[in-house]
Amino acid sequence: MEIRLLRYFLAAAREENITRAAESLHISQPSLSKQLMELEDALGTQLLIRGKRKVSLTEDGVLLRRRAEEILSLLEKTEQELGAGRTALSGRISVGGMPVRSVLQAAAALRAEYAGVCFDFYSGDAVDVMERLEHGSLDFAVLLEPVDAVKYEYLSLADSAQWGLLLPASCPLADKSVIEREDLRGAPLIVHRRAGLQREIERWAQREMAQMNIAATYNVFNGDSAAFVRSGLGYVLTGSDHLPERLDDGLCFRPLYPPLEVRHALVWRRYAVHSKAAEAFLKKLTSAL
Repeated sequence: MEIRLLRYFLAAAREENITRAAESLHISQPSLSKQLMELEDALGTQLLIRGKRKVSLTEDGVLLRRRAEEILSLLEKTEQELGAGRTALSGRISVGGMPVRSVLQAAAALRAEYAGVCFDFYSGDAVDVMERLEHGSLDFAVLLEPVDAVKYEYLSLADSAQWGLLLPASCPLADKSVIEREDLRGAPLIVHRRAGLQREIERWAQREMAQMNIAATYNVFNGDSAAFVRSGLGYVLTGSDHLPERLDDGLCFRPLYPPLEVRHALVWRRYAVHSKAAEAFLKKLTSAL
């Protein structure tokens, strides 16, 4: 499969129109159509559903788009690393997950020394981030401990989060300074979908998720987590690091008691071959800790 064909396919997927995709690629529309059909023949599957004015992706097309983006991202990253100057450190460092304070501080410190180094931060749920880490399109990932030490190497970070309940200030539970186990009984909860986190919550609450009043689950917050509470859907069970910088007057956060604390770790593939820039970043973060 040629890299050129992957770029052609991604252009068609992005523009949702063969003619516009051909114009963006500076090739003729018949030529692009022919090469996309040849790509489908080579893979033995239909990638595009061709309408009169719009093309859309099949299920296999959606999969190829994701893989093509990863392949081209990894290719671009490799080219940059190989083309980096030998005298001054340069290159791109890709980090998935939530960029916690210690990671950002180390990134800033490295940038202060080497202006040729830049960072790509990728947000997504844990499954997506780990998949990209496995494929090599991410150098590192910031994940919650515990980490699978058989598959990955990791560095425990100083960043931690105290878990608690984000709820309306008018709620009776807001009158309490902490949230205890019995306080969750019957309360409408909005919880993270990640199985590992749910197990931590179950251990703390001493009851299974099936016995709790789960109003909704989420995999990653895009935007304001407080919007869930303001809607009246339920109370968000979350870490203090996921709170807005300033809470509305009508909202409050109450920590769990006994305390439930989660720590972050910087994770990378075992036996991964890092670029010089990535090695320098890891060294900078290690020394800071």
